[in-house]
Amino acid sequence: MQALGVCAVAPQGHMNPTPIEILIVDDNPGDVDLTKMALRDARIMNEVHTARDGAEAMRFLKRIGEHTTAVRPDLVFLDLNMPKVDGYKVLEQMKADAELRKIPVIVMSGSAAEADLARCYDAQISAYLIKPTNLDDYFSAIRSIKELWFHVVTLPPKSHTA
Repeated sequence: MQALGVCAVAPQGHMNPTPIEILIVDDNPGDVDLTKMALRDARIMNEVHTARDGAEAMRFLKRIGEHTTAVRPDLVFLDLNMPKVDGYKVLEQMKADAELRKIPVIVMSGSAAEADLARCYDAQISAYLIKPTNLDDYFSAIRSIKELWFHVVTLPPKSHTA
């Protein structure tokens, strides 16, 4: 698990006084690095945290073990196919928790299967991104996410217990 500082502008063009916390949950180190590079390229100011699988993600989100001081993420990028605990189980556990269910989840998957899309949207995800295979398209997709989630949409407030 590591954090990476990167730049975001709050809605209406004002600088955001606190960084936006992002959790990337993906077992593929190449995809994690690519997403971090794309976030840097998109000039998002935030802290980026990573979890290598769904089990680690849930320890991070629930602040268990080595993650007792973890911050509550404002947004989660979630891969579906991972060892130990897959993305579907992470979604199920997040949506069953009164605090975690408020965190927007963007599924980033290589799957374009309608069954996967339907299952994820049934689980109340915020968006489903089919991972582009072309590097320019991948960076463009992350820039689009940045524009929507950091310039247009208002993220849910942090819990007082978080």
